[in-house]
Amino acid sequence: MEALLASTFTVAIAEIGDKTQLLALLLAARFKNKTAIILGIFLSTLFNHFAAAWLGQWAINWVTPDVARYLVAASFFAIALWVLIPDKVDAEESRFYKMGPFVATFILFFIAEMGDKTQIATVVLSAKYDALAMVVAGTTLGMLLANVPIVIAGHFSAEKLPMKWIHRGCAILFALLGVATLIY
Repeated sequence: MEALLASTFTVAIAEIGDKTQLLALLLAARFKNKTAIILGIFLSTLFNHFAAAWLGQWAINWVTPDVARYLVAASFFAIALWVLIPDKVDAEESRFYKMGPFVATFILFFIAEMGDKTQIATVVLSAKYDALAMVVAGTTLGMLLANVPIVIAGHFSAEKLPMKWIHRGCAILFALLGVATLIY
């Protein structure tokens, strides 16, 4: 249960102001079918984060437990610094838009998540908790918690949130996860 809760909370917070959240806002403004957008986000995240979590579990088996602990802690510290750099998303017309809201969302979210901090966090969380299903469920739920309200309230602008403080809070969260990894 700890893996599920930590993964949900971590990704939900890290996702605020992330490029995929900005992408959700653009898709909600572009398409009226909010259900298709949400389903596209869900399935894209599920596939993407499953692959990331599997990679984390596979990679952690190649190092000793002490080295793994230090690598995971260092990864959390690196993500803490990374979240201080705000993401941007291109607002230009995408060729995927003509494929409809579900396919466009699925493809664009999958691409946007490649190498994204929430994907990297999924790799690290999976390595830390060794609970693939709980981490994937948690990170997917966290992604939905952060993005579904944006899709439903498509007119809401992420610029109205105090992004500077959200990024700092998220950085503190990842740094605390790094410290907790070193202690426990």
